[in-house]
Amino acid sequence: MRVAGLISGTSMDGIDVAVIDIGESIQVVAAKTVPYPPEVRDAILSVSNRDTHTATIAHLNFLLGELFADAVKQAGVPLETIELIGSHGQTIFHEGRPMDYLGREISSTMQIGEAAIIAERTGIETIADFRAADIAAGGQGAPLVPFLDYRLFRHPTIARVALNIGGIANITVIPANAQPEDVIAFDTGPGNMVIDALVPPFDRDGEQARAGQVNEKLLDRLLADPYYHRDPPKSCGREQYGAEFVRETGVDVATATELTVRTIAQAVELYPETREVIVSGGGAHNRYMMERLAAGLKPRVTTSAEFGIDVDSKEAILFALLAYETHQRRAGNVPSATGARRAKILGKISLP
Repeated sequence: MRVAGLISGTSMDGIDVAVIDIGESIQVVAAKTVPYPPEVRDAILSVSNRDTHTATIAHLNFLLGELFADAVKQAGVPLETIELIGSHGQTIFHEGRPMDYLGREISSTMQIGEAAIIAERTGIETIADFRAADIAAGGQGAPLVPFLDYRLFRHPTIARVALNIGGIANITVIPANAQPEDVIAFDTGPGNMVIDALVPPFDRDGEQARAGQVNEKLLDRLLADPYYHRDPPKSCGREQYGAEFVRETGVDVATATELTVRTIAQAVELYPETREVIVSGGGAHNRYMMERLAAGLKPRVTTSAEFGIDVDSKEAILFALLAYETHQRRAGNVPSATGARRAKILGKISLP
């Protein structure tokens, strides 16, 4: 079955689209990133955990549906050959841990990019809003990528960690010869989000971080955040590491980069049997960050490209796979990673 997957991550720089053929294995047919126009990115940032108007969110929801549909058309694959679309959409709020709200303990998440628009514009069944079912079952709605990591990187004798460095960094721990219930996954903390806020759109190759000096006193204070010492499952997002974090901490790019490296290293070190760390996401392009990770970690550090998975496309591939599983009426979460009470079929279906 040929399926397209779509996501715009926490860096909010554009739409990643991947087209895959799913059978006994996953074959990547095409992968592409379609950048957001600057005014669209600014508009998304303006509604992400910020005071805003419901009209603005509604407008963006339908606009992003149009842009996500356009991204499928720009993937370079004939539209009539694609049978199914899985769209993560664009997260504008995520709070996976229950919080008291009007007398009830509530976890919540919101992704926009109207699936009905995508289905109508492409003529293809579209499945979206994957996180809500996991939250309904007591999970944090994240991370979902372990479902793909397990399928791609499980090895009979080698313990691996799949590391994705997007706006937020997360790891999937896959013991040697693991069963699904053996997988552990969680967000380690900031990935590129703080760095991108300091050096928009990004610090190319980590050049500014390399030229700077780490403020060790500030770094120690940041590393004392209880989040880094909390047991998984756990997840975080722009709510913790957005503009307010940058403003309140006064962090610089060298220290922000080192915070990402140190919190990843601390997380990986909890699993000393790990022999390989497989990196994907935008951070894989940051040469300085990759050097610091290689220097700070005992396991071999490589990228998903070594396994035939483009570093920028893994999450888009994930949502294509999750759509396929939903289409087959099979569960797509990993309860040991999200904290859900049980495995759940994810997503909501929009027909053309």
